[in-house]
Amino acid sequence: MTELRAVDLGRITQMLGTSAKPVSILWQTPGSVAFVARGREHRSEFHVDPSDEVMYMLKGDMELHYLTDTGEERVVLIREGEILHCPAGTPHSPRFAPDAYVLVLERTRRPDEHDRFHWYCRACGARLYEAVRQVGDYREDPVSRVYEEFYGSESHRTCARCGDVMPAPSGEAPYIGGASGFSSG
Repeated sequence: MTELRAVDLGRITQMLGTSAKPVSILWQTPGSVAFVARGREHRSEFHVDPSDEVMYMLKGDMELHYLTDTGEERVVLIREGEILHCPAGTPHSPRFAPDAYVLVLERTRRPDEHDRFHWYCRACGARLYEAVRQVGDYREDPVSRVYEEFYGSESHRTCARCGDVMPAPSGEAPYIGGASGFSSG
């Protein structure tokens, strides 16, 4: 039998505050994964997760942007100390400050499941880009990898419908956090 041990979330958030890594994996088993993520600048994609996701705001507030079944964008505010259940298949974009922290609980992905990451044109709303990944190991940080892919190519950021180009974040590497884990969303 595995030894059971409690996790000190205060220590985890303190460590993340000084780390280049945006995520700390608390556990990853065949049935579940839990991690703490700090907010990141420039979050812009909508993540479509094949499993339910539970988000608990440890510190700070989050604006969770999501798309309804009709494609309407809405925002729910998750305040510090509040918890939210995001059903599987809901396109969502967690946006919160770098000094805020969220605890995320999800089901580990099955080998036949894929996560989808969508970007939309800020001018006309058309889909700019979609990245599809099989997320077998959260320590590979798939969110940072798809951000590198998206922002690394102007053609990915250029709208085929209206020609608008989403600018890359200036003055810093976009959304790069190292191969430390997965961020919500």
